[in-house]
Amino acid sequence: MKKLLRFLRNYKKELVFGPFFKLLEAIFELIVPVVMADIIDKGIANNDSSYIIKKIIIIVILGVCGLAFALTCQYLAAKCAYGFGTELREALYKHINSLSHSSVDRIGTASLVNRLTNDTNTVQDGVNRFIRLAVRAPFLVIGAAVMAVTIDLKLSLIFFIAAPLISAIIFFIMRKTIPMYKETQQKLDRAALLTRENIEGTRVIRAFSRQQEEIDEFNKAVDDISVSSIAVGKISAILNPASFMIMNLGIVAILWFGGVRIDSGSLTQGELTAFTNYMTQILLALVALANLVVIFTKSFASANRVSEIFDILPEENGTAIPEKNSGNIIEFRNVSFRYDGAGDNSVDGISFTLKRGEMLGIIGGTGSGKSTMASLIPCFYRATNGEVIVSGKNVNECDVDSLRRIIGLVPQKAVLFTGTVRDNMKWRNENATDDEIISALKTAQAWEFVEKMPDKLDTYIAQGGRNLSGGQRQRISIARALVGKPEIIILDDSTSALDYATDLRLRKALRTDMADTTVIMISQRTTSIKDADKIIVMDDGNSVGIGTHNELLETCEVYHEIYQSQMNEKEGE
Repeated sequence: MKKLLRFLRNYKKELVFGPFFKLLEAIFELIVPVVMADIIDKGIANNDSSYIIKKIIIIVILGVCGLAFALTCQYLAAKCAYGFGTELREALYKHINSLSHSSVDRIGTASLVNRLTNDTNTVQDGVNRFIRLAVRAPFLVIGAAVMAVTIDLKLSLIFFIAAPLISAIIFFIMRKTIPMYKETQQKLDRAALLTRENIEGTRVIRAFSRQQEEIDEFNKAVDDISVSSIAVGKISAILNPASFMIMNLGIVAILWFGGVRIDSGSLTQGELTAFTNYMTQILLALVALANLVVIFTKSFASANRVSEIFDILPEENGTAIPEKNSGNIIEFRNVSFRYDGAGDNSVDGISFTLKRGEMLGIIGGTGSGKSTMASLIPCFYRATNGEVIVSGKNVNECDVDSLRRIIGLVPQKAVLFTGTVRDNMKWRNENATDDEIISALKTAQAWEFVEKMPDKLDTYIAQGGRNLSGGQRQRISIARALVGKPEIIILDDSTSALDYATDLRLRKALRTDMADTTVIMISQRTTSIKDADKIIVMDDGNSVGIGTHNELLETCEVYHEIYQSQMNEKEGE
């Protein structure tokens, strides 16, 4: 929680004046029993109506002032808490976007979303309750005890017996529930993950008629949350009954021994009434404090989860800026890479060079390391061993923003965002003109269908591009990467949904329109890469062949087998 206090630095006034006004409200509340004692001992005892009316007016004034102070505190608490929550979310979201791919993979997307939403809300609520109640409840307990001592020292000993007992109960519950709340939040992560997967994969689930199985799995995750919540709830439920029991026994003791003190003349009826009121105030304040402990326990558990994200160092960033040169634009020097927690290398001992304007094809079976190789170039992951050189600079030493500005990447899954075609096309360059956008769309073979749409570049794209076909999504994704003509284009199996004719036109357009751009094409099709200047054949993370299409047909058995399995008789001729 301490690490999150920096987000309160802009709300120092609210943190000071909020509790201050709540303190004033508590002071006025402590005065009321004294006024009531005077009404009983002086007004009612002497049958003095005017005195009673005056004291009632004072109680009303105290009540109105207390209400005004409470509302002021509420306003300041809300301003501070929601401002704190806003800054916390903004900083957390920014930090998450600075994390490396490895860190995000390790934590999980569902957990990050849950911490960004649910956990920050819980911490925000904790700040709100702290300003409103953290000062008032302890002050009422202490203030009521002091006022009781001034009335009757011997009778007030009952307070000093009840308070430690309740404090012990609160400590016990905090000790038990803090780790349990953290466990519950982790189970919420699991439910969030299942929810996300089921919503995104709803078509696949229905296609395989797996609705009931997914419902059962989700129900199990929710039941786990329920069991955990009930367990912590049972412990927390002890708080109120135990507190009320102790305090009510205290009130009984006060009435019992207070009656004896009245009979002996050591205490008046008004003072006993005030004493009982103070005991009731202590009871209510301790109950509020007990509930506050539960809220703070949740807040601390959530704060620790949020702090864990801030503790993760952001993606390492160098200072070197890749410079345009006429030599080798990409070079792998004995590069190996292993994912966190993996037993074997996903890429092992890869070496090659690629000149500006050349096309590199990468082919291999599923899981052979093709996409992993591509992700090392823009430094999404850092090589475990060896060096990845781009424009003469080691990518580990490069400023990642500068590095990625010269690279256009099209991932395996075409990712489009809600908005117009124009909005999506401006991701690489927000100042791109319509002519530049149309040029990129033509190169990607996308303009042929965008032009036929009623709104053309202003055509609305639904979330994830669901109102487009798979091939259309891929072509717009390719076009988006081409805007601004980057020095390097990485097509990570991003033509899989294109027919052979469109694929061929795309490759010809890349050669013609972007002659100076280095193209890395990852594909399962030999037809997509056979015209490449250099082809790397991957098998189980190793390079088993490097050369041109014709060279590999003669020298690489793996490539020859892939080629023969894909060629029909007509293509073979």
